[in-house]
Amino acid sequence: MTAVARLVIAAPSSGSGKTTVATGLMAAFSERGLIVSPHKVGPDYIDAGYHALAVSGGGPVRRPGRNLDAYMCGPELIGPLFAHGSAGCDLAVVEGVMGLYDGAAGLGELASTAHVAKLLRAPVVLVVDASSQSRSVAALVHGFLSFDPDVRVGGVILNKVGSDRHEQLLRDALEDCGVPVLGVLRRSDGVNTPSRHLGLVPVAERHADAVAATRALAEHVRAGCDLDGLLALARSAPPLDARAWDPVAAVGGEAVTDRRPVVAVAGGSAFTFSYAEQTELLTAAGADVVSFDPLHDDGLPPGTAGLVVGGGFPEVFAPELSANDELRRAVATLAHSGAPVAAECAGLLYLARSLDGRQMCGVLDADARMTDRLTLGYREAVAIGDSSIAEAGARTRGHEFHRTVLQPRAGTYPAWGFVRPERHMEGFVRRGVHASYLHTHWAATPEFAARFVSRAAASASSP
Repeated sequence: MTAVARLVIAAPSSGSGKTTVATGLMAAFSERGLIVSPHKVGPDYIDAGYHALAVSGGGPVRRPGRNLDAYMCGPELIGPLFAHGSAGCDLAVVEGVMGLYDGAAGLGELASTAHVAKLLRAPVVLVVDASSQSRSVAALVHGFLSFDPDVRVGGVILNKVGSDRHEQLLRDALEDCGVPVLGVLRRSDGVNTPSRHLGLVPVAERHADAVAATRALAEHVRAGCDLDGLLALARSAPPLDARAWDPVAAVGGEAVTDRRPVVAVAGGSAFTFSYAEQTELLTAAGADVVSFDPLHDDGLPPGTAGLVVGGGFPEVFAPELSANDELRRAVATLAHSGAPVAAECAGLLYLARSLDGRQMCGVLDADARMTDRLTLGYREAVAIGDSSIAEAGARTRGHEFHRTVLQPRAGTYPAWGFVRPERHMEGFVRRGVHASYLHTHWAATPEFAARFVSRAAASASSP
């Protein structure tokens, strides 16, 4: 059971200002002295990085932004994962995804912001881009209020309002809707959050500027929003009957071992995509998790017996990654030894022979290049054979998000067979290497972590 105060920040559509409002609220409430738990509906890693920065006040990140994805993790895990992430907090702010009722394509409300809000029994604040409307705002808000009576829309924040006259017209129109206006934000050009081919530029690449941006967002939101009213709405959320997710219990209990194998996890500016629960599961399964930066470190951490290379932007840093010959050789040596290596998306590209003509680690007989085509969407997959993370036949759900292509896209022994939305083989399994474009959330499949650490322990003990 958790009684933490909570709000879900939603919108009629993407681009309405959810990230601006959610991140600004996280920072503003944190500056008030509240302990704020940041969450993001869906698979987005980048927004979660800004959330973590917002609640840290620009200092070291002590509370990571956590994702709540009902497609990848299943609806039954949303409450427990939320309770785990928000433990000990005064307030949780959950940023939605796309429009309020937009979920996994073709699967109804599954994984939508509305779905997650209902699972959390959380009130919703609707952020409306009012820049090109006045009285019509009432029809729009009325529609979102009435579409699903089980979704509690407790307030509206009007964004991109042009003037005092515009604000009054909007407020007058909304008087009969029965939902309070909890904020009015004017058009602002003062917050710099640059974007790139996959969304916002991650925090790790622009930390000082990102700190300034989150502080500016806090000021912008504080000036235009009723923080006391929003906090009262958050505190009106009823208790949530959910036992906090526990990584130790998820992997079957605390690992008993004389020596914890070192599992190296790639980080730094090139590899910023990871879910906090993955490291927690690896640790719970008995690993000593050590991060390293492939852009700057000339070798793997001492004693590395397993390697995890997650998502990120290797295409942006291909020259620097290629120039780090010593580390590339160390990765190749580890992979050829049979030690477990798990690579997702960016990690897949790093293990390839080349990326945009730049030499990579050469672990996989494949070459990658950037394209203009965005590959995006949820996937359902089955393991084709045994690997360092999965037994043959194991099923998982994941997400693809990239503008690169790999030739070939699957090896002699593929990592996955995609069964939804289209059927094809994908990825590579070779010795201990499991490499794929598919981003997965290991909280849904904790056996991946247990299996990986078991293989790393065996690798560490072999002569």
